[in-house]
Amino acid sequence: MKKLINDPAAYVDEALDGLCSAFRGYQRTGTTGRVIARPLSAVPGQVGVVSGGGFGHLPLFAGYVGGGMLNACAVGNVFAGPPADVCAETIRAADSGAGVLCVLGNYGGDRMSFAMASDEVDDDGISTETVIVGDDVASAAPGERAKRRGVAGIVFSYKAAGAMAARGAPLDRVAAVAARAAERTRTIGVALSPCLIPGAAAPGFTVPDGTIEIGMGIHGEPGVEQRALPTADAVAEAMTTRLLDDAVKDGRRVALLVNSLGATPLEELLIVQRSARRQLAAAGLDIARTYTGHYATSMEMAGCSLSLLYLDEELEALLDAPADCPFWPCPGPC
Repeated sequence: MKKLINDPAAYVDEALDGLCSAFRGYQRTGTTGRVIARPLSAVPGQVGVVSGGGFGHLPLFAGYVGGGMLNACAVGNVFAGPPADVCAETIRAADSGAGVLCVLGNYGGDRMSFAMASDEVDDDGISTETVIVGDDVASAAPGERAKRRGVAGIVFSYKAAGAMAARGAPLDRVAAVAARAAERTRTIGVALSPCLIPGAAAPGFTVPDGTIEIGMGIHGEPGVEQRALPTADAVAEAMTTRLLDDAVKDGRRVALLVNSLGATPLEELLIVQRSARRQLAAAGLDIARTYTGHYATSMEMAGCSLSLLYLDEELEALLDAPADCPFWPCPGPC
């Protein structure tokens, strides 16, 4: 696999420099430059919303720093969570005295680092709450949802929390709406090819030629089924079937997010989206919002994921609230 890089050891920092120079509203801060924040990160009187995770998934995690979404984000090395000191700096960058909500994917390293950071900033008088998102239906059975990985659906929790914070809501309300979005989100992915970490001699996982792997995680975690590469309609059916098997029982109105895992182009996403919408509608779902593009990637992995957020009136309004973020391009209904 060919890559446009310089020194692999500088990959993350050079990419972060590029992120901050390419898009208005991003800046690097912290002692190591691994905190991404917006210029006025701590908004007076507002709850701060932060996240963090390993690099290699842009625009997740750092790309969602912006008005109406995250105030700051802690960045780790490729596929490695950020250390606790960076997480603490991230929380401090977002604090304006109203407390800080940490919205995290369900990965042990991220959870541990932010737990340590929350203990550290508590000594400074900063209140924190944490919401853990585990939306990947392939990673654990419905009865073991606490074990599920956090993947592209975490973006819905970012949007809900950021919009609620922008309304001036207190920390407990911001945390509650982020948690409700997480509870009502389901995601399934499919991989067509692996990715290569900069500096590695070979991919750390494989997808055999001519096959797909349903449920593979964004770090190459094993999926639930390998099958011969079918048509886009058949791929969409395999994913929507698993999502519907794990449906939120009190919801029929949904937001659909069709996400590229890196290499899959928009044209192919649109074909999958076309098919998924038809299949979900045939199952009786009302698709109120559709988002299609790159939201949570895995370097240059080929494949895609589908996420469903089962809406209520408040969550739908929060999705439509203004956001100043280049990677959330829809101001209002999409």
